Amino acid sequence: MEFIELIKVPKVDNVTMRRNALPTVEGGTLCITSHHLILSSRKDGEEELWLLHRNIDLVERKPLTLGGGSLVIKCKDFSVIHLDIVGSEDFNNAADSIEALSNVDAQHLMYAFFYRPMYSIVEDGWTAFSTEAEFSKLILQSENEWRISHINRDYSVCKSYPKTVVVPKSIPDEEILVAATFRQGGRFPVLCFRHENGAVLLRAGEPLVGPSGRRCKEDERLINAILTIGKRGYIIDTRSQTLAQTARTKGGGVELEIYYPQWRRIHKPIDRHYTLLDSLSKLLEACSDTNCTMDKWLSRLDASGWLTNVRETLNCACVVAQCLDQESNSVLIHGGDGVDLTLAVTSLTQIILNPDCRSIRGFEALIEREWLQGGYPFRTRHSKSAFAYSLSNVKNQRKAYAPSFLLFSQNGDVHADPSCGFLLFIDCVWQIYNQFPFSFEFSEQFLMTLVQHSYASQFGTFLCDNVCEREELHLMTKTVSLWSHVNRPDIMQSYMNPVYEPNPCVIWPSVHPISLQLWNGMYLKGIIDQSSMKKTWNTIAELKENEKELKKEAIKLRKYLLDLHQSRHSIQRKLSEATIDDNPTSDDCVNFQHTEDSSSESPGDIDHPLKYQ
Repeated sequence: MEFIELIKVPKVDNVTMRRNALPTVEGGTLCITSHHLILSSRKDGEEELWLLHRNIDLVERKPLTLGGGSLVIKCKDFSVIHLDIVGSEDFNNAADSIEALSNVDAQHLMYAFFYRPMYSIVEDGWTAFSTEAEFSKLILQSENEWRISHINRDYSVCKSYPKTVVVPKSIPDEEILVAATFRQGGRFPVLCFRHENGAVLLRAGEPLVGPSGRRCKEDERLINAILTIGKRGYIIDTRSQTLAQTARTKGGGVELEIYYPQWRRIHKPIDRHYTLLDSLSKLLEACSDTNCTMDKWLSRLDASGWLTNVRETLNCACVVAQCLDQESNSVLIHGGDGVDLTLAVTSLTQIILNPDCRSIRGFEALIEREWLQGGYPFRTRHSKSAFAYSLSNVKNQRKAYAPSFLLFSQNGDVHADPSCGFLLFIDCVWQIYNQFPFSFEFSEQFLMTLVQHSYASQFGTFLCDNVCEREELHLMTKTVSLWSHVNRPDIMQSYMNPVYEPNPCVIWPSVHPISLQLWNGMYLKGIIDQSSMKKTWNTIAELKENEKELKKEAIKLRKYLLDLHQSRHSIQRKLSEATIDDNPTSDDCVNFQHTEDSSSESPGDIDHPLKYQ
């Protein structure tokens, strides 16, 4: 396929662009390229639009009776752009071209394979967080209990796992191989975090118990080997008990407690997949309605259920963190396939317990370890988003006009299981950040940047569904890593939190409804002007920078004052020593008096005042 085949009109003149909370651009030129939608007025002082086709979620057409019309471009980062085009032919050709280019899903045709940075790469992000190095940190203080296994070196055991995983040292690879056949997608239990008290956090796919109550002794030995005699553990299932039982009729299910006597199962249900997308879709619909009353707005916000999903996810992570930190009990987390909400809960748990995950590089390592290496299918989940879902045949099953929600690659494979689990995780991180603004090294802008690049990017970090596919496409050599860009000193500085103060303690976020807020910067950025907030944070950054300079100057003055005190004491000591040397001793005083007495003369003998000279 050639991109030129999809572009019916490469350039359209006299286009007006309208965006909420931003100035209108009139008389602009719209250019449609292979990867970008570009609009420029060619006037000084007016911002150009550079939009990746991959970021476009939905294109709505609003034709006019007299010709032409308005294209409403709804993006995956929730921005909405209105393009007013004159002329019916240009209007339809531009709409067809944009729709076709935004639905290209072949990974080797993504912009990341064509992007070449104009700067020198200081640090290669592809090797910044190696799996071996990250896992070595996990078992550093427990080498007698855990080991690094290369059982998945060719991705034959589990395609969504990396080549190396951490497993109990007492379990050989042969038993792990059998245990993997008992787990959904081959995702056998692996270590993802070890707390300082020795309690561990593991994740896996659901067990394939099925309606017949199937068991696997190798899986039982693997999980039971984690606990020592007398210790108990928790299996946290992110599905409801009803959903877990339904999954059992389809071949899945839950662990049978009779075979895992030291483990207690707890269900902490969180909505998933289309339910999450439906919740997000309702939230965006409410946010886009700027004419509704306060009561109606609050009612629609509550009806969307989005903040409820945020609360349930945070609450589940807090329960896991409590088990690990306060009860010193190990935890195994799974849901269905273990690649969505399971990863969100394990990641949030580490942010709560591990202060290193609240730094920029620590958070990057967490994303790399839990989401990219952990097998979150970014290509599948982020193929479409909430705007496309709102008009899809998944939500509107009774509407004949609803468009298909499926995407096909060149070989006919279907990539049509979108979800917003990663966005839900980032929203939860923002909630914790909002409650503990001094404990995070990164800013809100850093979180928004990650969401944006996870949907559409010039970098290859979030391409494909797993490590295996990334290696097949040679992303390390053919694309640039997002971490190579973010970790440049000047770029990293722009993502720094100006009020950051390292906090080595565990942080416990509140999950009470009154403590949770709608993330305005993410969901209302196209409705509410965010420039005032940016100016506020810039002012705070300037004040903190001035404070640093003043502290440096104060340190210099203190040192100077200390030097003055030391010099004063030194001078006083020398003066004191000199005074002692100049004063005669008592014997000298006696001898001097004796000499004076023996040579005394009468006043009459002194006939001149300068006689003794």
